[in-house]
Amino acid sequence: MTGDQSSESAEALWYVGPGRAEIRRELLAERRPDEIRVRALYSAVSRGTERLVAAGRVPESEFERMRAPFMGGAFPFPVKYGYAMVGRVESGPAKLRGRLVFALHPHQSVFVLPAEAVIPLPAGLSPARAVLAANMETALNAVWDCAPGPADTIAIVGAGVVGALVAFLCGQLPGARVTLVDVDPARAGLARALGVAFAAPSAAPADCDLVVNASGTAAGLVTALGLAGEEASVLELSWHGAGEVAVPLGGAFHSRRLKLISSQVGRVAPSHRPRWSHQRRLAAALDLLSDARLDALIAPAIAFDDLPALLPKILSIESGALCQLVTYPAAEASA
Repeated sequence: MTGDQSSESAEALWYVGPGRAEIRRELLAERRPDEIRVRALYSAVSRGTERLVAAGRVPESEFERMRAPFMGGAFPFPVKYGYAMVGRVESGPAKLRGRLVFALHPHQSVFVLPAEAVIPLPAGLSPARAVLAANMETALNAVWDCAPGPADTIAIVGAGVVGALVAFLCGQLPGARVTLVDVDPARAGLARALGVAFAAPSAAPADCDLVVNASGTAAGLVTALGLAGEEASVLELSWHGAGEVAVPLGGAFHSRRLKLISSQVGRVAPSHRPRWSHQRRLAAALDLLSDARLDALIAPAIAFDDLPALLPKILSIESGALCQLVTYPAAEASA
């Protein structure tokens, strides 16, 4: 963002080296007539992507494609990164002033951005649950990419936030048999809360009509390929960063004529691209968050000031957190 600097400052989280983050103070740009100033209430840590960013594992070939809309700095470090922010508009056009909005903005206490870059929250949607919008948008795009149908047998490998949201969406299909597959038996409670079945990889249903891998691991992809039925599709929704992933394309992969397809939220799925903009898709994602069962995905909140110290634990593979909610002083003041 360009423009003159105002006298107001903000605090923002920056990833400054492998496994290291800090809160930096910076001056806000002067607000232009077509821009708004937003005071942060809640943000969320996207554990999969931000783990790769924090570790410096964004491949150089993806530096430009992986830029978040209002990212600061440049990969690998230092970089201000994040894309799940809910706040209240403090100044700007009258139609937005005072509104709760979602923005694809990094973790920051107050920020200025174009008015068209935010989506007002639907009436009645909890602002804390609204931080799931970016993840729901990814899940919605993935469902468009893999096109599940009524009565299908569907397995989603990996019960992280995105995998759980894909399972939730597929579970709304009439007659669909949807199973969330994960190595952690504690995820069975999450599956029950979302209204779908749960299974360990060894007990997951075979001969599925559709399988989605959202585990972020090579082992998860192996499991997904093994669960697919004859001529079925396997959607790879994980992003592995700079890591190398061995894909088992021997055995029965060719004789069973399996399809391995990718999905990535940066572009609207081809089936919807002629009619859907990114903004329309994000607004739809917010509408899909109306179900209170999705609160099961949100981990107990932590304060923004504590985020740098707690990030190593939050981002660790061993962490049991799903969507890590971050609160800002404005949210605490309004509670």
